[in-house]
Amino acid sequence: MSVHKSQILIRRPWWVRQLRWLLLAVLLLAFGWFILPWAFSLPPGLVEKATGSPVLVDRDGQSIRHLTFTDFTRSTPVTLDEIPRALIDCTLAAEDKRFYEHDGIDVIATIRSIRDFARHRKIVSGASTITQQLVKISSPPAPRDLASKFREAMIARRLEMSWPKRDILTAYFSRLDYGNLRISPTEAARFYFQKPLSDLSLGECALLSGLPQAPSRLNPLRHPDRAKIRRSTVLDRLARFGKYDSSAIALARSEAITLRPLPEKLTAPWLSRRPGASGKIRTTLDLALQNEIEQIVSEETAKLKASNLRHAAVVVIDNATGDILAMVSSADWSDVRGGQVHGALTPRSPGSTLKPFTYLLGFRHLQQLPATIIADVPLRLRTAQGLQLPENYDRKYRGPVTIRSALACSLNVPALREMEDLGGPEKLYDFLGKLGISTLTQPAHEYGLGLTLGNAPVRLLELSNAYATLARMGDFLPTRLFMEEEIPSAKNFIDPSDTLLISDILSDAEARAPAFSTGGSLDLPFRCAVKTGTSSDFRDNWCVGYTPEFTVGVWAGNFENQPMKSISGVSGAGPIFHRSLVRAHRDRPATWFSEPEGLTRVSVDPRTGKIAGSMSPISVVSEILPANRALPIATPADYDETGRALLAPLYWDWFNSPHNSRRNELALNESAENTIPLEIDRPRNNTTILLDPEIPGDNSQLKLLTNLPEFVIWTCPTLEITGTIARLNKGTHTLTATDTRDGTEHNVTIKVREL
Repeated sequence: MSVHKSQILIRRPWWVRQLRWLLLAVLLLAFGWFILPWAFSLPPGLVEKATGSPVLVDRDGQSIRHLTFTDFTRSTPVTLDEIPRALIDCTLAAEDKRFYEHDGIDVIATIRSIRDFARHRKIVSGASTITQQLVKISSPPAPRDLASKFREAMIARRLEMSWPKRDILTAYFSRLDYGNLRISPTEAARFYFQKPLSDLSLGECALLSGLPQAPSRLNPLRHPDRAKIRRSTVLDRLARFGKYDSSAIALARSEAITLRPLPEKLTAPWLSRRPGASGKIRTTLDLALQNEIEQIVSEETAKLKASNLRHAAVVVIDNATGDILAMVSSADWSDVRGGQVHGALTPRSPGSTLKPFTYLLGFRHLQQLPATIIADVPLRLRTAQGLQLPENYDRKYRGPVTIRSALACSLNVPALREMEDLGGPEKLYDFLGKLGISTLTQPAHEYGLGLTLGNAPVRLLELSNAYATLARMGDFLPTRLFMEEEIPSAKNFIDPSDTLLISDILSDAEARAPAFSTGGSLDLPFRCAVKTGTSSDFRDNWCVGYTPEFTVGVWAGNFENQPMKSISGVSGAGPIFHRSLVRAHRDRPATWFSEPEGLTRVSVDPRTGKIAGSMSPISVVSEILPANRALPIATPADYDETGRALLAPLYWDWFNSPHNSRRNELALNESAENTIPLEIDRPRNNTTILLDPEIPGDNSQLKLLTNLPEFVIWTCPTLEITGTIARLNKGTHTLTATDTRDGTEHNVTIKVREL
């Protein structure tokens, strides 16, 4: 029987047939191991370099505070060289003992995990390598299913083919969660032990390396026993490495877990990150100075709690740059009664601290000098609220005083007269705006002459910088809080000679002695210019001053506006100012200003404001005289035969009042012509007066008032007037006040109606 050749079936050996499938499997494995991983993108958290949470540092780079990310975690990336070898070994023992042998996927651990799962029907042991864990913690949250595990494995393979082991380990440590919102071993060591990484013991390294497995469950602050058991497990695995002898392992195992959780003591708690900034944010603060000023505020306010003073704010400025060297927002950040209000940035009534700027304007616009005489006698002011009679702090009037004495003793009435002579509040209003005071939101006329007494709120920081402008001899610079800000060119707003005159007054302890006792908080161991302020009802008090080097501003009070118990700027803010400026100069001796060319010193009679002559008393004062200004010389016509200085008619009423305690040095000049203009105080023109017959008594009589009652005759064709009393009746009436000195007539019209 013959068989055709084509019908013969040739059967290959079985191993040839299996080889084909084996080759296909190898190709598939090679594809999956080497090619497929490149189809997966690296997670954004790995593409981007690990960044640390922002750290606020002082001007010298010292850490002030570690800020948090938006998820409230704190992180500090590390390099592998910064991590102790023991911590690396413990971490590898705890998480991935074959890290240096596998290629991203630990095949042995994976097979074991599959076997255990098949045997126990649950996950008994994990198989994730450090590389896979790095992919997981760098990726957005995802379901813990097989798809996620496969994706992590593929990206781990890609990483192993792209990055050296060293880079993978570095990235892993920089992103590792150690619990309590601390990312990276640097943050963990700082938080749990208050140590740098390099100082960790083997036992501490073992403890930290065990936490990432379950940071909450193993939290050593809440579950120290669990953390200790986990540490022992890590040490057991480390012992099997053979790199550490048994005595080292035993010592680490017996080591007590001594935790020192990082206290949340906040230096400059008001300080926050600069928008958009990351990494180290370098501020202008001096950390040592900041800490000590905070301590000063705490100590001094504690002394005055019985006087109902609970809070204070402080600003320390480096005059040369405008840098804020220290800033305290409140005495106690945790105080529920406003402790987190920023006292240095909150507008408050500044009291008398604006007076120096009023007199500066007098020097500029009125050509005045510290020796210029200004009247401290009763002053009637017409305001929108009616006629007012302002008083000094002590409710006394001193007669003729020099601007030096008026400013040094912080007299209210002379300051108001100065504002009147300047034409109202507009000049001071504009001047303060140029000096950086941004809180004057109403038109100038709304504040009136009271602007010089502090009826407009200001911020401590802005007021302090206005004083720093005086310390810079008139050069204005904005303040800065971050070193990255450029220092702008200074703008000069004030003549250097005028700033020197003001500084000379504000540093004159003898001139302020009548109002402020010597040897108190305003007297420092070096010369400085200083001004206090107290608002009405003792709700705010201030002390601001400077040397050529530093300006210090202090506000003290209560944020909810409760008044203090008779605490003035000297007794409240003053002690804080004193200690703060002394501390600022601890390492930098204080100097004083050099006098500009052309200035001379002359002896002045403080009663007349003139250069002392032959009739002048021994008690003269030394005054600075700029080259472009002159003072008259006193003559015998300025004194009576006993040497008393003669007064102009402006002072006559004061001279005969109980306020006058200077009769031995002043006398009336009865031959002087009274040139004071006549002013009608009551009634005001176009006033409407209502007569109410139901009010008991006679309410139809009106008392007529002027500033010169002895030189006035009142008349009215439609009303009966007896002396200074007018009897009213219904209708429109014109009253005439005739000045007997020159016969001039001053008319006012009133309307009288009956209810």
